[in-house]
Amino acid sequence: MDSVKKYVAEFIGTFTLVLVGCGTAMLVGCDAANGGGYVLTAFAFGLVIVGMAYCVGNVSGCHINPAVSLACLISGRMDVKDFFLYFLSQTLGAISGAACLKIIFSLGNVTDMTGGLGSNGLAGVNGSAVAGLIVEILLTFIFVLVILGVTDPEFKHGSFGGVVIGFSLVMVHILGIGLTGTSVNPARSIGPALFAGGAALSSLWVFIVGPFAGAALAALVYKFIGKKG
Repeated sequence: MDSVKKYVAEFIGTFTLVLVGCGTAMLVGCDAANGGGYVLTAFAFGLVIVGMAYCVGNVSGCHINPAVSLACLISGRMDVKDFFLYFLSQTLGAISGAACLKIIFSLGNVTDMTGGLGSNGLAGVNGSAVAGLIVEILLTFIFVLVILGVTDPEFKHGSFGGVVIGFSLVMVHILGIGLTGTSVNPARSIGPALFAGGAALSSLWVFIVGPFAGAALAALVYKFIGKKG
């Protein structure tokens, strides 16, 4: 039963991340001429992490991101079975969150300022998949490295871990929104892309490969720099 609770917690956390994060982006827009939209969207994603860290974090560790789960797998903090079931739960949560946004905005006749349910894309890097990959690898590397350090059981960081991780997500969003919309999370990208279709779906691989690569790199680097002595 406890293992089932972990997967439900990951579903709820990722559902909330997409609902609130992408929903905010849809309402306020994220174009370069609307800098306020950048900040609001960045904080929406970050604050969800803060809230969920002190809620589902007690149950599942609050990964709510397959890239984070991959880093934990490589770091020996979870097993292969849990990784795949976390990935499944997170992806289903993201799809459900995007579906709710689709329903709410359609029934309420609300304009989606992103034009694609807050999906990620390559417009900010002029369609360059290589540039998009570099952005996602680097931002995910930074984000996941912070997570691994803050949650390292060998070091005691008190009860502020969720705040640090949440603000780290805000940080990478502030740079990444204008370039790729900031994924750093394959599930967060999969959900909206399935409903947006078109360019969002065709470039989806970038936002799966990039975050996974960045997370794997972060796990390997932290194995080296995180050792005592």
